[in-house]
This record gives sequence, C-alpha cells and structure tokens, in this order.
Amino acid sequence: MTVTGATGLIGPRLIAALQGSGAAVTVLSRDAGRAQERLRSAGLRPVEVFDWDLMSGPAPVAALESRDAVVHLAGENIARRWSAEAKRAIRESRVTGTRNLLAGLEQADERPSTLVSSSGVGYYGARGEEPLDEDAPPGKDFLARICVQWEDEASKASALGMRVVLVRTGVVLAKDGGALEKMLPPFRLGVGGPVAGGRQYVSWIHLDDLVGVMVAAVSDERWSGPVNATAPEPVSNRDFSRALGRALKRPALLPVPAVALKLLYGEMAEIVTEGARVVPAKPLVLGFQFVHAELDQALTSALRRD
Repeated sequence: MTVTGATGLIGPRLIAALQGSGAAVTVLSRDAGRAQERLRSAGLRPVEVFDWDLMSGPAPVAALESRDAVVHLAGENIARRWSAEAKRAIRESRVTGTRNLLAGLEQADERPSTLVSSSGVGYYGARGEEPLDEDAPPGKDFLARICVQWEDEASKASALGMRVVLVRTGVVLAKDGGALEKMLPPFRLGVGGPVAGGRQYVSWIHLDDLVGVMVAAVSDERWSGPVNATAPEPVSNRDFSRALGRALKRPALLPVPAVALKLLYGEMAEIVTEGARVVPAKPLVLGFQFVHAELDQALTSALRRD
C-alpha cells in the first residue's frame, strides 16, 4: 500500500488502520526524514519512505510497483487567504501533482489495482438546502473548478486498468488539525456562535469515519467513482455551533458576521459563509456503517480522543 500526503491530518490515522489490518505501508513525501519522524511520533510502526516532490516529476516507480493500492492525499492547505500565488499552489499541487503520480504509475510494470484519490465537497459549490448526492453536478466557483480538474486527472488511472475511487471529503472533526481546531479558541472563551446568519449547511464527518471510508474504498471492489465522505445528516451552521457549544459546555450565541470573515480571509471565507448539503448516498447503499453518525456524539468523541 502506498500513501501520499501521509503526514497531514488524515495520513497517520489512515496508516494506523492499514497497519492494523496487516498491510505494509509505503509513504511518498517531499521530506523523507521529517515524514519518518512525524509518523514515528504518532506511534506508528516503521514504514518505507521515498522522497518525492509531487511538483517535480513522476512519482518513483519503486514506491508504486507491486503495491495493492495507492491512497493519494497530497495537496496544499486551502485554509489560508487566497492570494493569486496561493490559488496557483492549491491548484497545481492537486492537478499537476496527481498528473505526476499517474506518470509514475504508467511506468510501473506491476502497478497497483486501485487508486483512492482525495477530493472535497467543495466540488458542489454553494447550493443552499438542496440535498446533493454523488450524481449532483459540480459548482462553478474556485474550489469546485479545482475539484473537477483534480478528479479528472485521477480518473485517468482507469485507462491504466486501475479501479478509481474519488473521496469527496467534508469538514473533518478532529481536534488537532482541520476546521475544528480553528473553531475551538473562541468557543472555549465563550464568544463562539453561528457564522454569517448560520443557515448554510455544514457537511461534516468524524476522522474515524473518514478513515473507515478510505479503508473500505481500498479493500472493497464495489467502491468506484465519486464517493461523498460526509456523515448522513449534514446540519446548519447554527446547529453545528450549538452542538459545539454543548460539547465544550460553553455558550454559542454570539454571531460572527460574514463581513468580518471576508476582511480576515478574503475569498477563502466562502468556505464558511456558504455551504452545501452533501449526503453520502453511495457509502450508505454499499452498507458502510458510520461509527459517529450523530453530531453531538461525534464532537464529544473528537474532543476527547484527539
């Protein structure tokens, strides 16, 4: 099994699950030494690590050949102000990076049978209260266009005889990273609350369930194409804020105006001020069992265990 982007929020937990199932894991990282240290500090068993800058050229064939599957998580962080340079880095890390991964796979004589490639619910754009399953069309904003291009590159692996799964991930609930980590300080101070009126939907998923979706996508040949990695019941931002307040035993009454976030983050603020009601139709049809399907329990679990 080969994993890219292994030192981010998802990678260490995914590798632990893969190792727990008996898989030998290979990691591709632009800094092999730092990756080894990061994974060792996470309590993982040793993994084989290959140096690869995803922007520099094809992935090393030695890291791909004779592996069962590749899980592609690598990509620049989107949670920052979107300058022209940041937008270029976000796009190129996903589009060119995935293209370079496939260039390495194309060179492998005994290539993996499966590619599980990360994507995001940003694919759908801002869609109000409309329930969106995997067949819904893409949006037209910056993130939606990036996701379409990203998925198009990953889907080309099917021409190499590989089964391709595109995991469209929602807001991941994990204390030490991701969106939840950024929400915690104001809520702990008692000054948290709904954002931009609070009516926009938050399509969330607990980190454990996201890892479970990815493991199922690797191991179950029925999984293919786009898959929404979100909990069964997306909630409004107002309800999410109230649930987080309950989990922290803090009030969640002070509204955060959209203009304040736009002044702070610019265009990137749209991730929070707008939303989409994304439902995991395909995982449910395939019988995936969510461990954390209910928001209050998921938040309590994330805050306790991470």
